[in-house]
Amino acid sequence: MDHPQNHLRILSEALGPIMRRGSSFGFDGEIMGKLSAQEVMDAKALAASKSHSEAERRRRERINTHLAKLRSILPNTTKTDKASLLAEVIQHMKELKRQTSQITDTYQVPTECDDLTVDSSYNDEEGNLVIRASFCCQDRTDLMHDVINALKSLRLRTLKAEIATVGGRVKNILFLSREYDDEEDHDSYRRNFDGDDVEDYDEERMMNNRVSSIEEALKAVIEKCVHNNDESNDNNNLEKSSSGGIKRQRTSKMVNRCYN
Repeated sequence: MDHPQNHLRILSEALGPIMRRGSSFGFDGEIMGKLSAQEVMDAKALAASKSHSEAERRRRERINTHLAKLRSILPNTTKTDKASLLAEVIQHMKELKRQTSQITDTYQVPTECDDLTVDSSYNDEEGNLVIRASFCCQDRTDLMHDVINALKSLRLRTLKAEIATVGGRVKNILFLSREYDDEEDHDSYRRNFDGDDVEDYDEERMMNNRVSSIEEALKAVIEKCVHNNDESNDNNNLEKSSSGGIKRQRTSKMVNRCYN
């Protein structure tokens, strides 16, 4: 909404010769008194029209500035009308999003949030259960040591591992399989307690139990990262507080020596 002073300025320009510097609001009271009511209304209407035109001009300038920015993000464009330009920008943004998704899938990059995903499937070649575990957390020196211990406790071996670290964050993608001591242990795992083949057993429940166990173990590792990070922050704050206390004590002693 335009400021009232703008209306007065435009009204002054519209009335032209009837304005005089030094008079109230710029109007010559003597001349204004000679104008009819209709002439005053016409003058005000003209001022309002000019005010509207000025606002419309500024609005178009803002739109053109935004459109110029949109054109600048497009590699090559010949579109001049707004509708075609906006459609091309939307299509370009979708393409950038698709490319970003492909890069993220190819190059696993850690995020700022802790997350954990575990899923499983059977290897078509050997028929063994293969589990994919992906988790992102704060990096620390003993992280992989804790991960290895967690996997050993579940008698799992790592088939493949992908690790990426950025800015103190780490993302791990592990492909895991059941660790067997011998062929008999492998057969016992593939059979339930009644001696029936695992195909006759509830395979889905077995896979869910295995996935749940891995989720709990890795979740404990991630939570340890968070706990250690909180302790580190507390220690840093304590050190700063202690340092500040020592400085205050030294300052107090110096002041006492000055006055004694």
